[in-house]
Amino acid sequence: MTDDRDQSVGHLLQALQAGDRRAFDRLFPLVYDELRHLAEHQRRRWEGDDSLNTTALVHEAYLRLAGQSAPAWESQPHFLAVAARAMRHILVDYAKRRQAAKRGGGLRRVPLAEIEAALRGNGDPSEAGADALMALDDALRRLEAHDPRQSQIVECRFFGGMPISETAVVLGVSPATVKRGWAMAQAWLHRELSHSLEGSA
Repeated sequence: MTDDRDQSVGHLLQALQAGDRRAFDRLFPLVYDELRHLAEHQRRRWEGDDSLNTTALVHEAYLRLAGQSAPAWESQPHFLAVAARAMRHILVDYAKRRQAAKRGGGLRRVPLAEIEAALRGNGDPSEAGADALMALDDALRRLEAHDPRQSQIVECRFFGGMPISETAVVLGVSPATVKRGWAMAQAWLHRELSHSLEGSA
């Protein structure tokens, strides 16, 4: 984004915090490209059908964000992190509805290697599939109860596709804290997912 556009986004975020709901409609066109990039990043990590394409995901996220009663987005990176979380929930909800329709609500047991590959961004993204993302989402909810900051780091890094430096800005911590938290979160998720799979065997 240009400096002028960055300034405009900053002013509109301040207006939203001050209670000007009309500011959101002016904000959306300015951040549309960034939201679309986020949506494309999310879609690469999920095996869905074409009825929820990138454009549909952006517009679903817009509706969710616009519906928030008192948004407190402090900066553009913070806004994009919240948007990434909204897209994560939209995709997981959509995947759950699809799986319920296809299998009567049952989930396939997902090999841990598939989930780890999705978390690391390795391999063919389609291998992760909806089941792997739902398993990861469940584990991430448990991580959020255990350590909210680590959960936020995973959300920014994995679901938002943010580099360490941008994640640090969003969370108001140092890059070293993000690196440490990212490593710890991955280890925690590995243990948690391993136990879950052993328990369902």
